[in-house]
Amino acid sequence: MLRTLLFFFVVFSVQFSRADTVWLNNGDRLSGDIILLDGGKLALKTKYAGRVLIDWADIDTLSSDQPLLVKRSGFEGQHSQRLQAAEPGQVQVLNGQSQTVALADIKQLVPPRPLVKDFVWEGNLDTKLELERNQDDTDEFKLKGDSRISHGAWRHVLKGELEHETKNTQKVEQNWQFDYDLDRFITEQWFVRSSLHEQRDEFESIDRVSSYGMGPGYRFWDDELGRFELIGQYQRYQLHADASADNPGTTRFDAGSLEWDYKRLLAGTRVELYSTGQVALPLIDQVDYVFEGEAGLRYRVNEWARISLLYELNQTRGLGQTSADRQYMLGLGIGW
Repeated sequence: MLRTLLFFFVVFSVQFSRADTVWLNNGDRLSGDIILLDGGKLALKTKYAGRVLIDWADIDTLSSDQPLLVKRSGFEGQHSQRLQAAEPGQVQVLNGQSQTVALADIKQLVPPRPLVKDFVWEGNLDTKLELERNQDDTDEFKLKGDSRISHGAWRHVLKGELEHETKNTQKVEQNWQFDYDLDRFITEQWFVRSSLHEQRDEFESIDRVSSYGMGPGYRFWDDELGRFELIGQYQRYQLHADASADNPGTTRFDAGSLEWDYKRLLAGTRVELYSTGQVALPLIDQVDYVFEGEAGLRYRVNEWARISLLYELNQTRGLGQTSADRQYMLGLGIGW
């Protein structure tokens, strides 16, 4: 009876204590759940240290009981029911049959999603709420969000912003903007971007700005510790305003632009330093350049909560004058 109970206890423990195991070159062994392998870094979620990043080159072998998409060169991959430890520098991919694969050949490990098997989704949503009760009662609300969805050779980048402000119950600020970028990767570094931009502002003389463009981009790196990309585009702008005797209502012009996207995780991935922006050179005499950029810090309270500090600068130079709008934003947000 005792041996029978012990047998069922062992079977039950094995069944419900499924954890991934990583053996390092120095003989250490780590257990947890594989989150993602990308850019030469394996993210492993452990019970004792939270999420840790391991250099792929420091791994001897590994095992996993969870289904994974094993991606090698290019954009295609193979699905595994589980991974089994093998000789140093190798791993066995089990999916009805066993195949030994060199670790150096594996570029990405992704837990498959229910619908899109190789899709990677990340994003942030930051909020700011400011209430002032003095001589003037001011209520200000701002919401900013961005999201990146990757699938095979395609990537979708979405950004949005909403701002609302009242003073003594009177609305003094109401604007929003939305950006959508579609990237098609030609190689692991080079891609082509098509973009759309729409912006509305109730309290500006130019109440609507629309643009679309296309151009090449280059990804210097994009991994679990961050990314850096540069994109050049040729864009078409449309500025809309109320028509008058001195204003035709709609102005159209072309522009060349350079855009950047930078992110870096610091302090054991707790702190995120990031910066995005664009410099546009309109092909008209009235405007020399348009600069829109932001930089900030996010502190990860836990897996999803963030404290964010953001600085924004929007600057336009033309006809010998420079106008600038600066904003600081301190608030809470979520990330995934």
